[in-house]
Amino acid sequence: MAFPTAVNSQITDSVTQTNVKVLANAPALALSNLYQSVASSIGVASQNAVTNQQNANALTQAVTTKCIEKLLAK
Repeated sequence: MAFPTAVNSQITDSVTQTNVKVLANAPALALSNLYQSVASSIGVASQNAVTNQQNANALTQAVTTKCIEKLLAK
């Protein structure tokens, strides 16, 4: 219970409980924000890895084609 005041005790209890609930949820919300940020970062890193691999494959194919062209030209 809240301390006796001029305000109705049910109102002060309601406000107190709401404040406690907000404070109790803060760690869970902070962790969920962290998890979402990490998941987003991992997703972007994976996309970058795929793009780099595709570029390397295209370069490898171009080099192989050029080498075969030089071999057949002789």
